Amino acid sequence: MTKYTKDDILTKAAELAEMIAKTEEVDFFKQAEAKINENQKVREMIASIKSLQKQAVNFQHYGKEKAYSQVQAKIEELEKQLDELPIVQQFKESQVDVNDLLQIVASQVSNKVTDLIIESTNGDVLRGETGSQVQAGGASCS
Repeated sequence: MTKYTKDDILTKAAELAEMIAKTEEVDFFKQAEAKINENQKVREMIASIKSLQKQAVNFQHYGKEKAYSQVQAKIEELEKQLDELPIVQQFKESQVDVNDLLQIVASQVSNKVTDLIIESTNGDVLRGETGSQVQAGGASCS
């Protein structure tokens, strides 16, 4: 059986990251992000939100609760308007798609490593038990 070092694995992880970066999901994300950054209305709304957030921090710091609440309401309204823009919805969907892809890859690696450990110890993959657990009568290590 071939033994691998941590460096070998990190090299392969870098190759996998490069592959992921060249997927349709990541391409769509980059395009959606570029559209967001090019959109004047979106940039203005984001700038307004940031400005209001600074005001909110100041109002909160000085105990001006009514002013703080009013600014928070304005922030929430602007965020709602921003989220309703199709360009922002596309961007958020693309973020979810890329995140889902990363989660699938992480899950696949984790599941495969677990299965290989179980198989290499003559365990029971269907029950998720290593060979030592099978020999001990299925007792789990909790």
